[in-house]
Amino acid sequence: MHQDLPLRRHILLTGPPGCGKTTLLKRLADELRMLHPLGFYTEEIRQQGRRQGFRLVGLNGAMGLLAHVDFHGDPRVGKYGVAVDRFEGFLNTQKLEQVVTPLVFIDEIGKMECLSSRFVDLVRHLLDSPQILIATVALKGGGLITEVKQRPDVALIEVDPGTRDRLVGVLVKRITALVER
Repeated sequence: MHQDLPLRRHILLTGPPGCGKTTLLKRLADELRMLHPLGFYTEEIRQQGRRQGFRLVGLNGAMGLLAHVDFHGDPRVGKYGVAVDRFEGFLNTQKLEQVVTPLVFIDEIGKMECLSSRFVDLVRHLLDSPQILIATVALKGGGLITEVKQRPDVALIEVDPGTRDRLVGVLVKRITALVER
């Protein structure tokens, strides 16, 4: 399964919404915690069973807000107002372009996140740095979403509920091997 992973430095997890990309990313970060990874993941904000927005959670414990139905004005993605300024403030607290850890996790390279030029620059920087980037990426989209998928140093792994749990062990071994190179 996924024999090309050792040859490619970065790993991007893709698939349709709800397939388990974030769950897999969080499990990988937990399994590899001895390597002191940095980065962040995104959580849904739910109220009475309905998704209201998206919260940012740093692996260092920091919290931020990305988007919410109560944010009015532009920019918008679907029913959500995207708080680009808050997102960029959160990114500033993470200092991911200055890390010395071998692993950086990002959830997600998607439409909302790509509204931030700071985020776009950060992703490009990380892909060109010595760090190994493990990220989720939207299944569809142009710009940076397409750009990162086409890089020769990226392994693009499609996630679905049937493979998500099996991928944990496989990817932990591959990422550990990448770090030890």
